[in-house]
Amino acid sequence: MTLLHVQHLSKTFFIHHLERRVQAFHDLSFTLAAGELKLVSGHNGAGKSTLLRCLYRSALPSAGSAFYQSHAGELDLARANDVDIRFLRREEIGYVSQFLRPRPRTSALEVVIEGAGGRLSRPEAQAAAEELLSDLGLRHELWTAYPSTFSGGEQQKVNIARALIRPQRLLLLDEPTASLDAGARKALARRLAQLKAQGVALLGVFHHPADVQNLVDDEVLVAVAAAPSAVLNGVA
Repeated sequence: MTLLHVQHLSKTFFIHHLERRVQAFHDLSFTLAAGELKLVSGHNGAGKSTLLRCLYRSALPSAGSAFYQSHAGELDLARANDVDIRFLRREEIGYVSQFLRPRPRTSALEVVIEGAGGRLSRPEAQAAAEELLSDLGLRHELWTAYPSTFSGGEQQKVNIARALIRPQRLLLLDEPTASLDAGARKALARRLAQLKAQGVALLGVFHHPADVQNLVDDEVLVAVAAAPSAVLNGVA
């Protein structure tokens, strides 16, 4: 079953102080099926992370469509209203960013439990959070500490656990392994294999693509139409 159908999707940024438009990616088309993992590839600055943000709708595409087959019917993620996007984020679409921004004075365990969004009972959410943090290798004594005091790798383990605790149909992964040690990367690959077997559609940018190579079904090549010198600084 095709869960996501992207057609001629493009994203352009406007740099106000330069009064110039810069292309992040251009005319991108692909499909993603349930239980499929596609690797987003391309050179630095091509717009790989921007693509994921457009699909999650933390950024608006400039052109094209992204038809998603939700339980409530087909929605174009490029044009759906904010209420529908919030519903999809709560019920069907997950996103693992490169950075963790937890609430202040909230323990790592609570940050992960909050990720369940009320879809699990408190005992179920706590058990799932503890299992994920243990699998990813976050030391037990840190579970009640504040993630703001953690290293980048420890924060990313909390970030991944928070995203994976909630059941979803589509999971977008933006460099989830960039700050992880080898053991945590293997644990994440095992978890992604389980999600694939459960029918979750996965689309990801990976700093260490070899970690998931045996899970990858296909690649989405992201390329920018503009000259390399015009690539927007910070778009990856």
